[in-house]
Amino acid sequence: MSASTLLDDATQARVVAAYLKRHPEFLSEYPELAAKLTMPRPQGAVSSLAVYQLQSLRDKNAELERQLAELVAIAADNEKLMERVHALTVALLRANTMEVATRTVIAKLSADFHTEQVRLLLFGDEPLLPRTDWMQQIPEGAAALPEFSEFLQKNEPVSGRLSTEKLERLFGADAAQIQSVAMMRLGDCGMLAIGSADPDRFQPGMGNLFLKMIASTITAALARARDVS
Repeated sequence: MSASTLLDDATQARVVAAYLKRHPEFLSEYPELAAKLTMPRPQGAVSSLAVYQLQSLRDKNAELERQLAELVAIAADNEKLMERVHALTVALLRANTMEVATRTVIAKLSADFHTEQVRLLLFGDEPLLPRTDWMQQIPEGAAALPEFSEFLQKNEPVSGRLSTEKLERLFGADAAQIQSVAMMRLGDCGMLAIGSADPDRFQPGMGNLFLKMIASTITAALARARDVS
C-alpha cells in the first residue's frame, strides 16, 4: 500500500469521525450499522454502544420468539380445526338419508365448532325432511334468493357482517342477535350460513380453507344422501 493511499485512508477516517461527532444521532437513524460495528474494549466511552448492540440483539431475539410462539399457536388451532373437520366427515359418511345428513350437520357444527346459529337453505323440496327453524327448503332454487345472487354465482365462502335484509332472510326472528356471519354455497344442494353474536367471530378476509373443506364435505354428503333416497 502506498503512502498516498494510507494518507487518503487516514483522511477519510478523520472525516467520518468528525461527521459522527457532529451527528451523534446518526446510528439511531441507521441501527443496522451499530449492530455491525466492532468494539475495541467493553469499557469507557464506547461501552454504551456495546450495550446498544446487545440490547438490539435481545430485542430481535424477543421478536423472533414472539413470532415463533404465534406460529405455534396458529398451528395448534389449525390442528384442532382439522380434527373437527375430520370428525364431521366421518359422521357424515354414516348418514344414509337426507334427514340424518342434515341433522348431523347441525349437531356437529353446534357441538364441535361451537356455532351459535346455523341455517341450511336447501334447493328443492324433500317431504321427509324435518320442519325446523334451522332449515329452509327452497323449491325454486337459487332464483328464489335474489339477495344472495352474487354470492351464489361466485361460489366462494364469505365472512363478515350482512345487511338487515339478508340477516332476516337467513335467521328470521333470531336476526337481531347476529353480528357476523360465515356463508358457504353447497354446490347445487343449497347454502349454509353460520351466525354469531360476536362481531369479530367472522371477519372479511379471514382464511377460507376450512370453510371450503366444510362446504365440500357437506355438499358431498347431501348429494349422496339425495341420490340414495
